[in-house]
Amino acid sequence: MAVGTISKGPAAVDEEARAEVDVLNSRLEKTTQLTKKIQASLSRLDASGKSVRDVAGPLSGETKRLQVLGNNVDAVLVAIERLRQPADSKNDEEQIIRAGVDKAGLSNYLASIKRLNKSFSSMQASNIRANQAIMEDLGRLIKSGNTQLENHFDRLLRGETPRSVEPLHFITKDQPFPVLSQDKLARLGLVYSYVASTQQSGANSSVARIYADVRGPYMSSSLANLAAASINTAKKKNPGAIYRAGTNGIGTYTQAMEGMFLAEYDNICSIFSREDWGVVFQSTCQSALTELARTLRELNAHIKSHLNTDCYLAYEITEIISSLSGKMDTRTGELKASLAAALKPVRETAKSSLAELLEETKRKIGDMQTIPPNGAPIPLVAETMTRLQAMVEFLRPISSIMISLGDGGWKSAGASQNRSTDVIPSLASFDIGADGREIFAHYCEDTIEALLTSLEYKARSAQKSKSVQGVFVANSVVIIQRMIRDSDLAPLLQSRVEMLEQWRKRATANYTDICKDLSIHLFDTIHTNRTHRPTSGPADSAHVVKGLSSKDKDKIKEKFTQFNNAFDDMVSRHKSYSMEREVRAMFGEDIRQKLQPLYDRFWDRYHEIDKGKGKYVKYDKSSIAAVFLSLAS
Repeated sequence: MAVGTISKGPAAVDEEARAEVDVLNSRLEKTTQLTKKIQASLSRLDASGKSVRDVAGPLSGETKRLQVLGNNVDAVLVAIERLRQPADSKNDEEQIIRAGVDKAGLSNYLASIKRLNKSFSSMQASNIRANQAIMEDLGRLIKSGNTQLENHFDRLLRGETPRSVEPLHFITKDQPFPVLSQDKLARLGLVYSYVASTQQSGANSSVARIYADVRGPYMSSSLANLAAASINTAKKKNPGAIYRAGTNGIGTYTQAMEGMFLAEYDNICSIFSREDWGVVFQSTCQSALTELARTLRELNAHIKSHLNTDCYLAYEITEIISSLSGKMDTRTGELKASLAAALKPVRETAKSSLAELLEETKRKIGDMQTIPPNGAPIPLVAETMTRLQAMVEFLRPISSIMISLGDGGWKSAGASQNRSTDVIPSLASFDIGADGREIFAHYCEDTIEALLTSLEYKARSAQKSKSVQGVFVANSVVIIQRMIRDSDLAPLLQSRVEMLEQWRKRATANYTDICKDLSIHLFDTIHTNRTHRPTSGPADSAHVVKGLSSKDKDKIKEKFTQFNNAFDDMVSRHKSYSMEREVRAMFGEDIRQKLQPLYDRFWDRYHEIDKGKGKYVKYDKSSIAAVFLSLAS
């Protein structure tokens, strides 16, 4: 039987849909109720969690605090245990310190005192009251140990340091000055290293002061005799003698000082650290430098009192101390300022002496009441040139001084004072284009010019005779020329003799001014409007005289007579003058050149005026030529 589909009606369909809606509504309601229950459970859980947090929070913080406290307690226990160690070992270290450096041995002693310092620092950092008593004991023990180390340093140093040595022994035998032994240097260095790590370093450290207190007097005592010799050798047997290079003891003194200073610097470099070398070296050398400064002040006072003869000592000292300063600066980098301060008084005297000597020369000439009536040169001329000759021996230091003054700086009285400093000049402080030798040559020129100018002025004011003036100045010029030519001044001034040549011409013109008066007697009047005019060439004296009128003949006779008298007087005075050989030759030749041609001409024309009797014509050409020649010899 076939089964067919049963169709539902509209009512059945609606009923089924309503049933499904009811089922869905029922499930939704259950879901809503379940959601409410879940929300209620979450609210209760949140409240419970809050309660747990309120209870667990304080417990957690307290636990952390307890953990920190536990850690602190452990750390304190460890620190206490660590701090107990130095307290426990204090007795052992005290035994070493009480035994002293010599018994304990330097290395063992230093190790012990270093441990004490470390323990003291640890206790000091902990700041625990219970350790105060132990810290005080450690402090006293460390202080005692430091004192013993300083005393040990002092004993080591004094044991190796004699009261003094004889510097000449090492200088004459060309031996190095003594230094401390290597063993002592090593031990002193160990003590210094410890002290430098615990005290203030530099010149203020205890061992640095000890070193300077021991070695400083040793050097100054060793150099004392040479310092005294430098002063004593400045006093010459002949006070008027010019100082000669090397005759003062200052060279040996500074040579010994250089040797001792450098030996001491080697000691210092072996003991102290590099940063302390300079200050320890300065403090150690201070006593010797003070003595040097005192010595130079005394020498400077002597030089200023004998400037004319001993200014050269100032130049020599300037060179010697400047050289010492350069060597010390190159080798050690120290003492330059100290040496410059010690040298300053002498260097200022050396600089000012150039102007003072120039002014002194002018003053001496100005104070002269008159000049020698025979025109003789005064000693001041040779003295001035001798001074310039002597200066050439000290050309190196003088060149340095000249450069610092500047060309012409000696012309200003305050030049040297305005330029003075406490530093020894170096090439960097000078005009790099300046030539000290050239400037010194200018100084020599100025000195010679001032000398001759002053002499000429004095000659004109003190002596009316031009001849005497000429002889006086010419003698001075010749002496100056000779002393330049025959000395080391020649290379400096030989090319500058033009100045002197002008003075020679002026002196000669003054002296031979008398030739004008003599030549007047040799001039005659020739009448060219007469029938018999004079012929050129050698005159026939008999013919010329025959053609003269009686009046003209009388005039010629008078001229011969006046010339003879004036000529004889001139020759007599010429021979009475005090002339340098070159001056006599120069003046005699100049007179001959001016007068002999005139006389020869006059004689050729008129010698027959007295028929060879010699009554009027005293000299023939050969005899007067002999007289002229005698004037130059």
